[in-house]
Amino acid sequence: MKSLIVLLAAFISLEAFAVKTGTKAPDFTLNGIGSKARKTSLSDFKGKIVVLEWLNHRCPFVRKHYDSGNMQALQKNYIEKNVIWLSIISSAPGKEGHVDNEGAIQDKTVNKSAATDILLDPSGTVGKLYEAKTTPHMFVIDKEGTLVYQGAIDSIPGTEKDTIKDAKNYVAQALNDLLAGKKVSVTDTKSYGCSVKY
Repeated sequence: MKSLIVLLAAFISLEAFAVKTGTKAPDFTLNGIGSKARKTSLSDFKGKIVVLEWLNHRCPFVRKHYDSGNMQALQKNYIEKNVIWLSIISSAPGKEGHVDNEGAIQDKTVNKSAATDILLDPSGTVGKLYEAKTTPHMFVIDKEGTLVYQGAIDSIPGTEKDTIKDAKNYVAQALNDLLAGKKVSVTDTKSYGCSVKY
């Protein structure tokens, strides 16, 4: 009975920290790449639309969107519209996708990332805070700091690049809704990709 109570308490505790769509996105601070002293916080972008993209360049699902140029095109398009795009790497040291500052800088160059910033989360603290499950796992936050979308980048799971053109891009749809002053029409989907390597 005692173990059941402990287990139930742990479950309730985990549920209490789950990030729910329609609620305020929790603030965080992480190291950005470049100067090792540079920190980036979500609160730095108050009043801006923000995209969070969980990233692991060794994941074939991520490779699908970067090798095709799809992710970079999305980044460029919406950054030009004053959207902030933060790519977050939560792979733990020794796990697939983990990179240090220099490795992340190299990956950004090789993959031609256009993200506003790439943030390092080797402890997985922010990934677990947002319950990021896959790479990619996408989150959209509106100008008021409310989480308005979380889930998959698009509607066709898989690693084949030729499916991108036929997929409904949920991130683009959410951003277009926000930029048009509309309510986000699709708020939650199931993310797909490689598991985040905590």
